Amino acid sequence: MKIGNPLDKAVGGAAGPKTDGVTTVSTKASGKTASLDGGVSESAKVTLSSAASNLLAGTDPAFDANKVSKVKQSIDDGSYKVDPEVIADKLIANSRELLERR
Repeated sequence: MKIGNPLDKAVGGAAGPKTDGVTTVSTKASGKTASLDGGVSESAKVTLSSAASNLLAGTDPAFDANKVSKVKQSIDDGSYKVDPEVIADKLIANSRELLERR
């Protein structure tokens, strides 16, 4: 029984020539463009919302790094206090809001 290299049998493409034990695999489908510069159909284009763009850029105005570092520090030094009544009230309010939407 001979056990070969799994790269010798490329799935979804044709195996190319071997160079120093490395197999190159071509997965290019016919009729498809290889670059995003041109030939991309309208259905393949993606538009991000301003919120998504801000998140990717790291400039989300809703994120306050200073506040996060203060909370992290208070958790680390043991001074962070959790108020279970406030948490319970907010959970109940959120549940009511979700149920009212139905």
